[in-house]
Order: sequence, then structure tokens, then C-alpha cells
Amino acid sequence: MRPARDREAEGRTGMATRKSAGSASGTAYYMISAVAQKYSIHPQTLRLYEREGLLKPSRTDGNTRLYSDEDLQRLETILSLTRDLGVNLAGVEIVLNMRQKMEDMQHEVNEFMIYVKGELARGLGDWEQRLNTALVRTTPADIVRQAPPAEPGGPPAAPAAGPSHDSDRKAR
Repeated sequence: MRPARDREAEGRTGMATRKSAGSASGTAYYMISAVAQKYSIHPQTLRLYEREGLLKPSRTDGNTRLYSDEDLQRLETILSLTRDLGVNLAGVEIVLNMRQKMEDMQHEVNEFMIYVKGELARGLGDWEQRLNTALVRTTPADIVRQAPPAEPGGPPAAPAAGPSHDSDRKAR
């Protein structure tokens, strides 16, 4: 059981305040009864959402659930999906997982954009230098194989490898 002074500090609002290390202001946490009353749902519904993995409230040393503002935003999303759109809990889980994946991908895109902007800031001259050192300069003549010269008195040299044309066949 928690000390009486902690229960008195929460008062009738069902709101507790925790101060995180290194932070001057505390973060508001709400007890299950206050959250249930605020959203007109039964506390068992909140416990069900936790069992299903849809909500993850923090816990006190006495194992009391404490809901943060972030938990309340997530609860509002869950309630909107179930009440307004008629989505079942399995569907809610899928939607929430997809939202998380989208947020993760957006974070990755933002990091990539920062990288690209940094590379562009280094200057186009640097890019030209990189391209010039990365590419091998050659001419078409270097790529095409030449036929070996014909030996005097020997058979004629084979034609050079390459595309054959109808005009070449007719001449033979």
C-alpha cells in the first residue's frame, strides 16, 4: 500500500505527478478510475486493453496503473476506432501497429533527408570529383575487338566479332 501522503497528493482528481530525473517539471499520470470516468468507460475495459497489449500504462511500486498523456492519446485513438468506426480489437491492434511502422518509416525518411541535405551542402564540386574517380574513361574503339592481321600466304583472317548485317552475308 502506498503511503498516505502519496494518496493525499493525488486528491480527488486521480492524478499523480512524477518527476523524471533531470527534469524540473513533472509528468502527469492518471489513475485508472480517473481515466475511466473521463472517457466514460469501465475500468475493466482499460484492463482488457492492457491485457490485449493495446495500452501499456506504467505502474507504481504498489502496482497501481498510471496512465500518461501519451497513453491517453492512444486510448482516444482506440476509442475512436471502436466507437466511431466499429473496428474490433484485432483490427485496432493492426491499425496501431501500422501507425507505429509508418512513424518509424517517417523517422527513417527524415534521417535520410538530413543525410542528403548534408551531402548536398558539401558542394557539387565534390560530387563531380567523386564521379570522375568512380568512372572509367574509354572510347568505343577500346571496347571493340580488332581482327588479327592476315598472315601472308595463309587463310584469310576471321571477321571481327560484332553484329552481323545482311549486307555482310550477301558479300560472302
